Parts: sequence; C-alpha cells; structure tokens
Amino acid sequence: MENRRTPLYDFHVAHGARIVSFAGWDMPVQYPAGIKAEHLACRSGAALFDVSHMAQIELAGDGADAFLEGLTPTDLDAIKDGRVRYSLFLNEKGGVLDDLMIARFEGALHLVVNAGRAAHDIAHLEANLSGAYTKMTVHDERALLALQGPSAAAILEDLGLDLTGFVFMDIRRFTLAGVEC
Repeated sequence: MENRRTPLYDFHVAHGARIVSFAGWDMPVQYPAGIKAEHLACRSGAALFDVSHMAQIELAGDGADAFLEGLTPTDLDAIKDGRVRYSLFLNEKGGVLDDLMIARFEGALHLVVNAGRAAHDIAHLEANLSGAYTKMTVHDERALLALQGPSAAAILEDLGLDLTGFVFMDIRRFTLAGVEC
C-alpha cells in the first residue's frame, strides 16, 4: 500500500527534506541543516513542524459530550469554548488505549489523535457511536502545523496575528496571508 502524503509534502521535497515512512505517511525527518541545527533553532527561537499526519476528528450534535465522556476520563463540561484538554481513550476496563487532545470550539468537539493509532482510534469511535445525536467527521483535507519554541508567539504577531488573551491550550480561528487557520 502506498503511503499518504501531507498537503505540504511537495514543499518538504522542494526544500531538501529527507522523507521517511512513518505510520503510513511519507514524512520529513530532517532538512539539510541537520537535526542538531533544527533542535537548537527550536530551543532558542522557533521551529515549524508539519503534523498533518495526525488525525483530526470532529464530533458534533447533542450527544457528543456524553458519547466522548463514555470513552475518556474527561469531564467535558469543564472544557470551555476555545479551550483544549489532554485526555486518554479508555477501553471497557479502564485501560489506556491511546492519548488525544480534545478541544471545544464553535459548537463541536475537535479531537487530534496520533497517526500511528489513528485507524484504531477512528474505528474505536465508530464502534461506540450510537444514535443520531452525534455526528463524526474525519477531516483528511486539513493540514496541521505546530510552531514551537520561545519565539513562536512573536513570530505569529510579526505576521499580523492578534494574540491578545491567547494562552497555552487555547484554540482560535485566525486568517494568515488570506488563509483561514
């Protein structure tokens, strides 16, 4: 079976990234400057990571909270709109299946799950989805980027984003260079 490619695959290749197979994806593992330079740039400034291989899932509907609370130990009422929480998928005995991020945003729950377990996690959600009160959508069409490092906020502000009141584990919609993010 052929590996999948993120929306930024051609960019990575054009900029000399070494591509490796990871969890069914062709992913950039390093650029010509090398791992050490990339690590130091992230620690002292910022680094941008393509994490589009992670599955992005939306749960919507009146039953979404109750449905997801049945699969995680998370009190979903405690996640306010615009906030993100780290959680775990549990099996029927309370054992951990995987970790995930849960965000409440614009009337829906948004999940990000690990690429290596994405098919399993999606199947787990589908197997437990009950009734017409929750709709699940897997967003394969979206890119997912992680800008990390002490200069990350300054870089985004230099690009014109207003980060007033934006803190760790917040989620918000922005427009950057005419692209909705």
